[in-house]
Amino acid sequence: MSDDRLGREAHHETSNLSLGLHQNLAHHQAASDRDLATASGSSHGSTPALHNAPTASPKYAASPATQPEVTYPEGGLQAWLVVLGSFSGMLAAFGLMNTIGTFQAYLITHQLADTPPSTVGWIFSFYVFLAFGCGLQIGPIFDRKGPRWLVFAGSVCLVVGMVGVSESTEYWHFLLTFSILGGVGTSLIFTPAVGAIAHFFSRRRGAATGIAATGGSFGGIIFPLALQSLFPRLGFAWSARLLGLLFFIILAIANLLIRTRLPPKVGGTVQPDFRILRDVTFSLTTAGVFFIEWGLFVPLSYISSYALANGVSMGFSYQLLAVLNAGSVFGRAIPGYVADRLGRFNTMIGAVALCLISVLGIWLNVGGSIAGLCVFGVLFGFASGSNISLTPVCVGQLCEPEVFGRWYGTCYTIVSIGYVVHPSPSYFHNHAKA
Repeated sequence: MSDDRLGREAHHETSNLSLGLHQNLAHHQAASDRDLATASGSSHGSTPALHNAPTASPKYAASPATQPEVTYPEGGLQAWLVVLGSFSGMLAAFGLMNTIGTFQAYLITHQLADTPPSTVGWIFSFYVFLAFGCGLQIGPIFDRKGPRWLVFAGSVCLVVGMVGVSESTEYWHFLLTFSILGGVGTSLIFTPAVGAIAHFFSRRRGAATGIAATGGSFGGIIFPLALQSLFPRLGFAWSARLLGLLFFIILAIANLLIRTRLPPKVGGTVQPDFRILRDVTFSLTTAGVFFIEWGLFVPLSYISSYALANGVSMGFSYQLLAVLNAGSVFGRAIPGYVADRLGRFNTMIGAVALCLISVLGIWLNVGGSIAGLCVFGVLFGFASGSNISLTPVCVGQLCEPEVFGRWYGTCYTIVSIGYVVHPSPSYFHNHAKA
């Protein structure tokens, strides 16, 4: 009996010892897991910071734990050839956009002289609306399928649209050719042109985008001056046809050089998705760009008509667009370089402040003074030019490059709504000043 009792006690002690060992091991394992989680949080930022980071939708958010780190060439032959291709695309697309003042000034005194100028303004407002508004669908397609077919389709639309403009005589003709074909073509080109740069540059993205965006400014210098010279010599029809031929040559370069390098995001679709507006930072950025573009459209579109209404000659009224775009060349290149060093949003705020000063301090008081209009054109051109080059890099800070097209396209689709409310107010403003 004594031996049996001793055996049971020994077995009981052994069981207690085994249980204690299991409890100690579980305690140490839990402590180890907590230490590992703390270390992981230190390397990637604290857990609350990750939850508070601006992500619009888990479907499109990239997780550092599951996505490999993205690297960028930040230069090299292929990267700069893409910038050249984007420059060519914007030379045609934004060059046409920066020439709408010339077309408007001509049409209200020729083909559409019997149409109220405020009504003629809708042709160009609808063009700009489509140029930016179609990005809602074009952006996701770019992210999933790449730029090749988008840029090709846009090139066809622009060239065919200009040939159609040359044959237009009625109001609805210009709506179909200039507004619809030109607007959709512009959107098909500029969205991939801007988005492709984000695949090759990150740290130097502001400078690269600024260089490419100067294409639109050069187009805004060349095309108005060329049309001013060609209209009296060749007439409207052949001038528009020659512009279409020039687009064909320029856009051939864009089709050859614009390309991407990053694979599409896993699980992405080509469907628009407004859930990304849940990102508060992105929503506020979009609202800011909306009001910037809303204000910038008036001088860009009506500067020539304004000068005509104030007694300035038709020749110099056309040249004002070239003056404005000459300032815009530097306004697109220099702020992009500065933004990479001082901050993209900081630089944008400074550019907007300069726009405000130029409009309130100069344009409201200049009247028909040629010197004053030139000063305003250069200053406003420099300040407003930064918008095209800085908006993409500001939006690019808020998302991954694989979904940049979706975010940028959604932003400008909302911005485009502002363009359809301008013609009548701006027209009455011009004539009130006259």
